[in-house]
Amino acid sequence: MSSIVLGVSGGVAAYKAAFVLRAFTEAGHDVRVVPTPGALHFVGAATFEALSGNPVTTDVWSDVPEVAHVRIGQHADLVVVAPATADLLARAAAGRADDLLTATLLTASCPVVFVPAMHTEMWLHPATQDNVATLRRRGAVVLPPAVGRLTGPDSGPGRLPEPADIAALAMVVLEHGAGALAPDLTGRRVVISAGGTREPLDPVRYLGNRSSGRQGWALARLAAARGADVVLVAANVEAAAPFGVRVVAVGTADELRTAMHAEAANADVVVMSAAVADFRPSAVAGSKLKKGSAGEPDSVALVRNPDVLAELVGSRAAGQLVVGFAAETGDADADVLTHARAKLARKGCDLLVVNDVSAGQVFGQADNTVVVLAPDGSATELPHGSKDAVAAGIWSTVADRLPAAAQS
Repeated sequence: MSSIVLGVSGGVAAYKAAFVLRAFTEAGHDVRVVPTPGALHFVGAATFEALSGNPVTTDVWSDVPEVAHVRIGQHADLVVVAPATADLLARAAAGRADDLLTATLLTASCPVVFVPAMHTEMWLHPATQDNVATLRRRGAVVLPPAVGRLTGPDSGPGRLPEPADIAALAMVVLEHGAGALAPDLTGRRVVISAGGTREPLDPVRYLGNRSSGRQGWALARLAAARGADVVLVAANVEAAAPFGVRVVAVGTADELRTAMHAEAANADVVVMSAAVADFRPSAVAGSKLKKGSAGEPDSVALVRNPDVLAELVGSRAAGQLVVGFAAETGDADADVLTHARAKLARKGCDLLVVNDVSAGQVFGQADNTVVVLAPDGSATELPHGSKDAVAAGIWSTVADRLPAAAQS
């Protein structure tokens, strides 16, 4: 069990902090909520106390014997401020200590994550951008805000990401440190495929696979958190889109192929994590094929689908990095990595992320273990962990190989 401080500043998005709090406590962590006085205009202290099981105060004059303004930050394993308003970011950047939250930020030696939420004009103002740059330079994580509906009729960048995204990203930082969300993809355009294609046999049935799309979703969420402009080509995945990610929904391998070629044209990084069907029925029946009917087939003829990854490698622009995925099992001929190295050589991609899917591993699971292969023969084994943590490791490997001239 880790000790997490959840700071809440005074914005209308403060109500979402209650859901972030619930996610932390359900994961087994001890959470101390430290709101600003303004935050309590939106959500009462009783709500945070009931959900956390800990007292809630806003000033340094409460619990004086505890020396709360020092002890809370000293004992924390992670501090998350959600929402972080423009005022809170300014006070944190200036090193102010005029309430319990800002005092806690000054005494915390653990990773600190700020999740901004404010109107678009406030987020884009040079003062706010300078404050964000200052906090990042000091080692804090400042997530980019989501784009969407704000207070009233306004819409644009400045919306608080959804609690599930905040909690998932915070857990990655808790496990692996602030470097897991380094803004090293800022200014990059990333295109990711995810999920599994379905090839129709008739209006009811299809040939498919067991891919849930969860690893691709994690890759998209982590790329957006690290500053990238992300497009996610999603094959038959019903999950809500990660914040800051544009989703293009597709069904079949041919639809995925068309979307990937269209979106990859000016991307810096292309990631093919989708499980694309190798074959499709040669003919699709216009009505349901019924057992015992005259139209019941004795067999189903298959034709090979195009190799989308190989096509993307062949058409990539100068400086573009193409990352493939391989779901492999060992057999009598070779082990998983031997098969994967052969696939890397055939495809010609810059990196190949290898999953050992023997005995039902990986598909639909919350955790993953991968090895990242490169054409130079190197193999980077990422430790077993959540798919978000694995995604962070993959992006660190990718960022190290991006052309230096394009670095922001």
